[in-house]
Amino acid sequence: MSVSFHGIGQVCATFLGTGTEGQVVKVSTAATVAPCVNGDSFCGVAMCVKDDACAVQVAGFVTVPYSSTEPTPGYAKLSADGTGGVKTDEGGREYLVVSVDTAAKSVTILL
Repeated sequence: MSVSFHGIGQVCATFLGTGTEGQVVKVSTAATVAPCVNGDSFCGVAMCVKDDACAVQVAGFVTVPYSSTEPTPGYAKLSADGTGGVKTDEGGREYLVVSVDTAAKSVTILL
């Protein structure tokens, strides 16, 4: 049996700014997002980037790459890893981790 969280509770908002699709972003100035650097809190994941606009998933379940220590399912503190993904970080925000794919180095979280 397979379980999928894809699309559940997904809420997207369009911001000005840049990013790379599938990578975490932060609010950099009013109504504008930018790629995260190592240790940043992230507001969501860039879903579509075109010209100077970026559609960002700000709520719901999303799968992103992780680096460093494998996140543990349950509530985990995470921050941006500086390469578009997330990392475990005791100083980070708390997110609900529902799935970890160690082969793909990806984690599904609730924003």
